[in-house]
Amino acid sequence: MATNILSIGQSALTAAQVGINTTGHNIANASTPGYSRQVVVQGAALAQNFGFGYLGQGTEITAVQRVYNEHLVSQAQSAQSTLSGIDSYYAQVKQINDLLADPTAGLSASIQGFFDSVQELTTAPSSVSARQSVLSTAESLVSTLQGLDSRLQEIGQDVNRQIVASVEAINAYAEEIAVLNDAIAKAQSATGNAPNDLLDQRDLLVSELSKEINVTVVEQGNGDYNIFIGNGQPLVVGSVTSSLVAVGSATDPEKIEVGYLAADGSTVVVGESSFSGGTLGGLIEFRADSLVSTQNALGRIAIGLATTFNEQHVAGYDLNGVAGGAFFSVGTPVVGASSLNTGSASVGAAIVDVGALTTSDYQLSYDGSSYTLTRLSDGTTTSFASLPQTVDGVEISLSGTPAAGDNFLIQPTANGASAFAVLLADPAEIAAASAPGASGDNTNALALAALQTEKLLGNGTSSYLDAFGQLVSEVGNKTRELEISRATAASILEQATIAVQSESGVNLDEEATNLLRYQQAYQAAAKMMQIAKEMFDLLVSLGR
Repeated sequence: MATNILSIGQSALTAAQVGINTTGHNIANASTPGYSRQVVVQGAALAQNFGFGYLGQGTEITAVQRVYNEHLVSQAQSAQSTLSGIDSYYAQVKQINDLLADPTAGLSASIQGFFDSVQELTTAPSSVSARQSVLSTAESLVSTLQGLDSRLQEIGQDVNRQIVASVEAINAYAEEIAVLNDAIAKAQSATGNAPNDLLDQRDLLVSELSKEINVTVVEQGNGDYNIFIGNGQPLVVGSVTSSLVAVGSATDPEKIEVGYLAADGSTVVVGESSFSGGTLGGLIEFRADSLVSTQNALGRIAIGLATTFNEQHVAGYDLNGVAGGAFFSVGTPVVGASSLNTGSASVGAAIVDVGALTTSDYQLSYDGSSYTLTRLSDGTTTSFASLPQTVDGVEISLSGTPAAGDNFLIQPTANGASAFAVLLADPAEIAAASAPGASGDNTNALALAALQTEKLLGNGTSSYLDAFGQLVSEVGNKTRELEISRATAASILEQATIAVQSESGVNLDEEATNLLRYQQAYQAAAKMMQIAKEMFDLLVSLGR
């Protein structure tokens, strides 16, 4: 019986030791990122029948478990992905908002200044100083438009760099998760017990991964995590990873896209809509929805102003009685043929109606029998049996022979701002008169000045300043929308994090209480073993 008491005491002592060790481990890792508190799971040892009844045999440790709620963690990861996506979008669009919103140094002031000088010319059409003022303010307008376009291009290049960095981070996290998958599976297979600290490390990596891109985690029976992104593309399956690759677009090498590295070494580009959430998703969404449309909107204003001003200018005569020439240079559409095309076709695009221009890019694809033009801003499609055709003020033509699957990117206004320039160098060449040799005639100057308020863009709905005002409003509204969404997403993430921490986090007060409880249990177990020893010693002495 003394031996039985001794073994019971030994089991109690062991349980108390495990409890103290586990509690100490919790306390030591209270500030460790991703750590989940651990608890000792113990139960009564199988009782033994002594004839008169069953006597307990002490306690046994069945497991040391981490306190973990998969549902709460999944919610927190999703909230983190959402906030990271909004943060990355907001950081970029705020730059554009700050760039466009300056009322004194922005495009509105430059357009107004230019037309103010044209208006002054109408009062003194033969004045060299008035004519020089027109050229000076025109150059200022050019500088403003080109400066805005240059800054937008810099933002686009920075987005490319951030996309590359995000892809590298995603691949690195995937590799680390795959390594931990392997280690966790081996540990569980060897011992049958969960390696809690390794599980926490893996969950922390998944949380970090969700900052870069939205993920779906599927836990397998052996403890592995299979991780999917986008529309179900596998990123991690057990200890095997699929690498993402940042590559230049087939139709626009200056644009970085994201694809998968296939088993044969080729790269399969994934559509932009497949990436949502996280830093990567936010960057891609910003570029598609805000950056491109802003560049195109500025280009449309530049092309519209240059074209309509030129049309009126060539209708007049300069101080030398010579018919006016083009005042501004006009940007032309950019067409990019996919590097994957197999046909010999070449697509051309020409602006035939500036009033009908949109701020969208277009994709022209050929399926072997017909052509489909997709307006990328809203997905509207138009099909043709043959080319040329005119859509949204752009005539699209074709030479050569296309092959099924060929596609082309058409950007009607993308280079409108960068190509905008003043073609006149001599103030005398400004065509202010409506007839040759009429130096005091201001008729054409009046017509030029009147262009400022005419509704020449957006199918007769917008003036130059109206179009820019709409752009500023759209960017501003998007910025404010993201500010509100950002605050909401941050609040949701905070609540989700609190929920996780309330269940899995270490409470030092609670652990201190546990430590005292296990200490008392240890002391009691030690006392029990002392008593058992004394009883055993007494029995031995009686038997002598």
